[in-house]
Amino acid sequence: MKIFILTKKSIFFISFIVLTILIIFTLYLVFKTDNVFAVELTYNSIVSSNLNEKITKLTSGKEKKAYFTFDDGPNATITPKVLDILKEENVKATFFVIGKNVEEHPEIVKRAYEEGHYIANHSYDHHNNSLYKNEESFIKQIKMTDEAIGKAIEKKDYCSYVFRFPNGYMSSQNKEKKKKARELLEEMNYSYIDWNCLNNDSMKKYTSTQLLENLKKCAKNKDTLVILMHDTKDVSNSSLVLKDSIRYFKEKGYKFENFYDLVE
Repeated sequence: MKIFILTKKSIFFISFIVLTILIIFTLYLVFKTDNVFAVELTYNSIVSSNLNEKITKLTSGKEKKAYFTFDDGPNATITPKVLDILKEENVKATFFVIGKNVEEHPEIVKRAYEEGHYIANHSYDHHNNSLYKNEESFIKQIKMTDEAIGKAIEKKDYCSYVFRFPNGYMSSQNKEKKKKARELLEEMNYSYIDWNCLNNDSMKKYTSTQLLENLKKCAKNKDTLVILMHDTKDVSNSSLVLKDSIRYFKEKGYKFENFYDLVE
């Protein structure tokens, strides 16, 4: 029978090896997951009291920041491609989702949330007639959409706190009704935001080269950008030019953020 005698040197060496393995394993557990969401948002969350002011003044900021926002999803084929590119480029975006689409593709919304993207509210059906039918209808669409998001991401009482009007608040469509809807949003503690940069992917059919040129022209001489794209292919397909768009802004020195960075 062999007898092993442990010296101080060998004990120190074994301890060092064990400690190193534990550190590596701990780091693996930390970084192996993509669950990097910044804030657990519910109706009971205490969000920054000046969130609305931050969002209102966002596009007047003098820092070179870019907020990628995607409207009208989730879409079964396009949204996963967008998420793949965002993950590859290490960019966190904000998705303004339509409630009924969330109900059709909850797994895509859950993936977006777990990968650190902000899931915001873009109405339940994107139909102005039903959205602005009356005050009750508007409030119901907001709540139905957040409920759908909450079910998808398995977060009870989820509240997005950020809303984007279909076609944007700046649009002349339903202007008077949107003024009242804005008051309702304030009462519900929601903020709304439009954009100051876009590639016109919802206007007409463009090539990828044209989409990128549209974006460059729109971003010219602007510092903080709220960029509108669509994770659909209803008109033009922005997923085909997303990687080039991100790399263009990287070359221009922009820092990428999403709306979690505004919520304290």
